[in-house]
Amino acid sequence: MTVNQRRLTQHYFMTAPMPCPYLPGRFERKLVTELRGPEANNVHDLLSRAGFRRSHSIAYLPACSDCNACVPVRVCCAEFTPSRSFRRIKNKNSDLVRTVMPPTATQEQYQLFSTYQDARHGNGDMARMDARDYRAMIEDSTVETSIFEYRRADDSLIAVALVDILADGLSAVYSFFDPAEDRRGLGTYIVLDLIDEAKMLSLPHIYLGYWIGDCRKMSYKMRFQPLEGFRDGQWIRMEDAENGGGSD
Repeated sequence: MTVNQRRLTQHYFMTAPMPCPYLPGRFERKLVTELRGPEANNVHDLLSRAGFRRSHSIAYLPACSDCNACVPVRVCCAEFTPSRSFRRIKNKNSDLVRTVMPPTATQEQYQLFSTYQDARHGNGDMARMDARDYRAMIEDSTVETSIFEYRRADDSLIAVALVDILADGLSAVYSFFDPAEDRRGLGTYIVLDLIDEAKMLSLPHIYLGYWIGDCRKMSYKMRFQPLEGFRDGQWIRMEDAENGGGSD
């Protein structure tokens, strides 16, 4: 079923302009809707295929009048083959044990989250999140959601991913890790692990959120080829998108 084959009886709202967190000097607006009731999972599936993302119980889509830099992207898992550098990262992390858990926040997770924010995003809004805010981010979900915990051999927590389970894939909502373990490439490893999980579950896609060409923090997403971007109402291969057109 495509997005256009089903009428979404949702109420949508436009946010007020706020400073863009990715492109200095610009302002962002979002189209938002609540994910509530027994149809929340189905609505979330359909909206995800239309480029929306989830935060708490809200689905949102950038709706800036003078900017279309945010491109929703997803990995085509069945066609993905890890490069030599990706294989090295997987080997570096072969000692880790991953456990999939219900979306329940713990103090151990929050401590790792705070360490990560202080090291990587000290000036960002998320660095100011307290334990209550973190719990809300993890637990305030009305759709099918899991926590992926990654632990060392001594059982210490090294990385966490908040993941939504969709009908056609896994959506990487947010991830964080021990910043002292840079040599492991944990951010990349988490995506590689999610791709492996999706393949095992016969799910075709990993949704990675938004890619912005002028934002260095987003550049890593282009490494996971084949990658599709949602533009002009359809998913197209990103190499085609960068050349100004094309479709699957």
